Amino acid sequence: MNQPGEMKKNAKLSGVIVPMVTPVTPGGNLDEPALDKLIDFLLAAHVDGIFVLGTTGEAPSVPRHWRLRLVERTVARVGNRAMVYAGIGDTCLADSIEAGKQYLSAGTDVLVALPPVYYPLQPVELVAYFKSLLDRVGGPVILYNIPATTRVSIPLEVLEQLQGHPKLLGIKDSENDARRLEELMARFGNRPGFSVFIGVGVLMEKGLKLGAEGIVPSAGNLVPETCVQLCLSTARRDWLEAEKHAARMIAVAGIYQNGRTLGQSLAALKATLHWRGLCGPDVLPPLLPLAKTELEGVRNQMVEMSLLN
Repeated sequence: MNQPGEMKKNAKLSGVIVPMVTPVTPGGNLDEPALDKLIDFLLAAHVDGIFVLGTTGEAPSVPRHWRLRLVERTVARVGNRAMVYAGIGDTCLADSIEAGKQYLSAGTDVLVALPPVYYPLQPVELVAYFKSLLDRVGGPVILYNIPATTRVSIPLEVLEQLQGHPKLLGIKDSENDARRLEELMARFGNRPGFSVFIGVGVLMEKGLKLGAEGIVPSAGNLVPETCVQLCLSTARRDWLEAEKHAARMIAVAGIYQNGRTLGQSLAALKATLHWRGLCGPDVLPPLLPLAKTELEGVRNQMVEMSLLN
């Protein structure tokens, strides 16, 4: 388990990093009391990290004028109880660098960097972009591969060319491709100082068995203890226990994911947290909250899965 603010040479990031939802008020402002409550809930389950401004956190929709406030409030509430990760991802390199510097100055431990998404880029262009970012941002970075939203798959040859950069600590891979995962682990799984985090729920158990250092599960917002136990049981090589926790995590994720688009699933995830009393069901435009009938349907599924008293 990593200690916040203490990264030794060749040390690896590891464990459960929860891509936290962004609690918002009905008027579209940051819901700070709900943010505090959610952070405390996650930390009580002993997660290793909290990731703000990720996909699950509706990062592209979060108003720029309060992104830094979200980071600052999270860092203050977490204290030294876990590591804080913050996403950056502008097509404008200068804006990504500036945001990254601000988040690091606010106390963020690690930045999570998306590729630029507007122009179709060749590997040589991605290498140049990420190298410039790593050279200038001033702190540790993991790359974020999620072609379902960015329409850009970071080629493994790009990772190879960036290996050895002192600011690059790993990758969060959210590409739903089992063959890519196998190749990723075969080529980079044992690199000193380079960690692989799996961001696709159905591949998390497989990735951990192959040697991935950790997972970034959206279901961690709702059942963080199950996600932690999945990592711990895999570390003990207790495969039966790991399979049980992985199945539970996937089943819980099905409550908000099955039959929905990504955006709709984020609204449904917030609905589950609403029923747990952790935050409201509101989302940021262009997403829409669930209708009342859907809210009730989510509640019924939670009752069936013993997620509500």
